[in-house]
Amino acid sequence: MSESTKKKNAKLVRILVFVVLGMFGFGYALVPLYDVLCEVTGLNGKVESSAVKEVSYEVDKNREVTVEFMTALNEDTPMEFRSEAKKLKVHPGEYYTVNFYAENKTDKVMVARAIPSISPGAAAEFFKKTECFCFSEQTFKAREGRIMPVRFVVNPELPEQYKTITLAYTFFDNTETSVK
Repeated sequence: MSESTKKKNAKLVRILVFVVLGMFGFGYALVPLYDVLCEVTGLNGKVESSAVKEVSYEVDKNREVTVEFMTALNEDTPMEFRSEAKKLKVHPGEYYTVNFYAENKTDKVMVARAIPSISPGAAAEFFKKTECFCFSEQTFKAREGRIMPVRFVVNPELPEQYKTITLAYTFFDNTETSVK
């Protein structure tokens, strides 16, 4: 092999090493970058994972916001899961309760967790939950079904441009990963 071919090969190896290192660095930085992107654009409305204290707001009877409820199951979660209402027209500042139904479709005990999200993401800070099954894991006996309430309020400071808020839950089967 000639000296120039060896130099070309060495240069190619260096370039490939830098590309691999760059790809690793990009993959490592992806989660923080995604969080920044979501914060800037208002995507992926992250919801508080604990109850807020119920406070009194001045109810805005002249304004209505439609709250839509969506439910989904992770592909490996053997449950039935639905909201009793598909949508609700609410007055900002007034508290509402919506029931969700979940049922374990297996013959064994199951531990499941519901992960919430709100769309548009910028509305998440104005959607306050005082009670929610999503705050902790839920343990279901074999074939057990249960009604689970969510109590919430839309803060009247929600900007006027938001006419619809979508509250979505995805249930995940955590039976294998839960601490017994």
